[in-house]
Amino acid sequence: MKILIFGIVASGKTTLARKLSKELSIPYYEGDCIAWGFPNEKRYKRSNEEQKEIIDKINENGAWIVEGTYRESQKVLYDLADKIIFLDTPLYIRRYRIISRFIKQKVGYEKSNYKPTYDMLKHMFIWTNDFEKNRNVHEDRLMDYENKLLWIKSVNELKGKL
Repeated sequence: MKILIFGIVASGKTTLARKLSKELSIPYYEGDCIAWGFPNEKRYKRSNEEQKEIIDKINENGAWIVEGTYRESQKVLYDLADKIIFLDTPLYIRRYRIISRFIKQKVGYEKSNYKPTYDMLKHMFIWTNDFEKNRNVHEDRLMDYENKLLWIKSVNELKGKL
């Protein structure tokens, strides 16, 4: 099975991907790790060609779970996926998680693929607010895949649907 988990920052994508990976014995991949390289703790944006190569390697496995936000460079994942899960977590929960995650990362309790700076914290709020402003664009895009779409607001809604 090929599962794509779509959602905005702090919606619970990675947590859900880990959970499903363990339950289904399918490897999971973070969309950020497809889009960004992290050599020597320096972050750089991969080219579309590099991202395509990574996606091709992931797809060769036959079964996978990829989580992330919408990126044009990763659109092919929507076509390849057997199931697309839109994790549409309420805004107030995402805002709480952004703050909670930032604090946990700053004190070293939680790891991240990026440096938890105040600038990054600010951007996470910008991204989540921009998502709300442009919600209809994302929802319209997902309707192209409604035959394989699971639209949930919490992980609990997923029980028995895969």
